[in-house]
Amino acid sequence: MSRKSAEFMLRIISLAGAASVIILTACSSDDSSAPAAPAGVYGGGYVVGDEPFAVKTGASILVQGGSAADAVTAMFFSLSVTYPVAAGLGGGGMCVVHDKASGRNEVFNFLARDPASSGPFAVPGTVRGFAALQAAYGTLPWQRDVSPGEGYAATGFPISSALAARLATSGDVIRLDAGLAAEFLNESGRLKPSGAIVTNVSLASTLANIRTMGPNGFYRGDTANRIAAYSSAQGGAITVAELDAYPMGRMAPLMIPLGNDVGYLPPDRVGSGAFASALMGKLIDRQGNIVVGDQAAAATATATKSTLDQFGISELPRDLGATGFAAIDNSGNAVSCAVTMNGPFGSGHTVPQTGVTLARAPSSGKSGIAAAFLTPAVATNSSGDVTLAGAGAGGPNGTAAIAYALLKLGRNEDLMQPGAVRSTGIAPYDTVNVIACNGANVCATIPDSQAHGLGAAAGNTGAAQ
Repeated sequence: MSRKSAEFMLRIISLAGAASVIILTACSSDDSSAPAAPAGVYGGGYVVGDEPFAVKTGASILVQGGSAADAVTAMFFSLSVTYPVAAGLGGGGMCVVHDKASGRNEVFNFLARDPASSGPFAVPGTVRGFAALQAAYGTLPWQRDVSPGEGYAATGFPISSALAARLATSGDVIRLDAGLAAEFLNESGRLKPSGAIVTNVSLASTLANIRTMGPNGFYRGDTANRIAAYSSAQGGAITVAELDAYPMGRMAPLMIPLGNDVGYLPPDRVGSGAFASALMGKLIDRQGNIVVGDQAAAATATATKSTLDQFGISELPRDLGATGFAAIDNSGNAVSCAVTMNGPFGSGHTVPQTGVTLARAPSSGKSGIAAAFLTPAVATNSSGDVTLAGAGAGGPNGTAAIAYALLKLGRNEDLMQPGAVRSTGIAPYDTVNVIACNGANVCATIPDSQAHGLGAAAGNTGAAQ
């Protein structure tokens, strides 16, 4: 990795209704139904993500009257159980928020950080981050957002096609960790297939602590003590004090003019914002004018490679252990999030009796650059209505796909048309999940076409998908 790339990583680290139904669309064989939701301004709301069970959880939260912040919070805690290869209590991430009533847009930064000891395990930020997000913008009780994930862990869930695809390339990591092996390997030592029921009782217990005590159920008390003791024994001490003091940040977003719209991304003082800003600067000028020709996909791919060269990034791991998801609620609020474990299953070390797999410290290997490609985004029109909520994650292709979608918005093109949101084929585990809306507040969920994700709408049977 070049000196520019190393400097870039340091930058990341340092900032480190009975008439209504749920309509499901996805590249997935998983199937279920959900209860009815009231229609309204945004038809009840929308959710999208990589893992179907987590998406269904988010849709159910919207049906119960939850906000977009409630939906993504519930999705995350479900993902920590149903998609732990890329999302976990031991990891970190970022969310971009649009609050319709106030017009406020902000970024919640809860990236995993290096410990003071400079060991291999990250100081986790996700529990603190989603707790702060839910406290600021949630409308349901905290317990209701955490309990679905706890239920999956305690009573079991079938391995989805999305999770099975990631497990298939993470077998070596799983075999080396007792906790992961117990959950995902059968008696013959082989990976359990899609559809196999798995449980994680220890993780359910940790989630119960978080449900009843909030973030203190993770950053203090028994769970924190176990994390500190285990990490110390493994030569990468995370202290109880630095867990308790984890500094979650709230920031103004990077604003990008897009013709009649404005896009909101992580600020350029964090790594992902710096990369996205540099990429977008090659496509759209500061006044929101398109500076490339008609071949938008080719121009985005070229700009992505040029941006990688600009930051000295020439080689990346195949799987950076990341995922993105988003929600829009019935009131027009939107939240887009991207989270990472800094590699598949992070460090590959699970703290005994907690079910918490620790993320890899950002500076302890090439996977630490994962945070550079977490690209949650929201766009709004001149009336403050959401026109896009989505996230790229897992590598430069995820960022490029968000950039491509924003470029199409800048051209005033309809993102709800087939092919309007697509990847550029740079890496296998980069994903993009988007909710696109038109001026009439009709939206379409667009899960990644190369993954096994899901989009769900809580609203009228006439809502577009």
